[in-house]
Amino acid sequence: MRTVESWSRVMSLLREHAPADHAELPGPATQETLAAAEARMGVPLPGGLRAWLLRNSLDLPEEDADEDLAACGFDGFPDEGSFFLGIRAMEKLHANHAMPGGINPPDQPDSPFWRNEWVPFVSDQDGWAGLFVDGRDGSVGRWCVGEISTTGAYPSLADYFDSVAGTLTRIAEGSHPTGSVAEGRLRWA
Repeated sequence: MRTVESWSRVMSLLREHAPADHAELPGPATQETLAAAEARMGVPLPGGLRAWLLRNSLDLPEEDADEDLAACGFDGFPDEGSFFLGIRAMEKLHANHAMPGGINPPDQPDSPFWRNEWVPFVSDQDGWAGLFVDGRDGSVGRWCVGEISTTGAYPSLADYFDSVAGTLTRIAEGSHPTGSVAEGRLRWA
């Protein structure tokens, strides 16, 4: 599956250029964990998202999670101000946005703020903005509270991970405008 290959490339670049960040990333989710989350969300995880979570579920350890935040993850990865979510954080954020009837607002089915088929996987700490995988077609879109969400920002999760790998490559080459590595960690100016 291309998602796994693209994510493996991201992990290889992170391990090589930001080993301290790489060392802190947790291991995979289990099939049981994913099935339970799907049942609670009422949404099956898209194939690429499931494959990624079976490689790395980027939930913070429970003792490090801040319950006052809408979403928790490893700050500063994939970029400044946002982070990848693990399955617990995805489920929590999905519950914050989900609506009876599946669309928010219900009178705008062609350009909603949120559809229940969307599963967030990148967010800011407030849960105000981030990226989601569309369960209908596996594409990646963007949401921001108070704005109409954008679908199809990336054709797939693999394409998004390819863009993250490109960013990490530019950081390693010293050609990224705001990203760098210091003491084995990603830094953002």
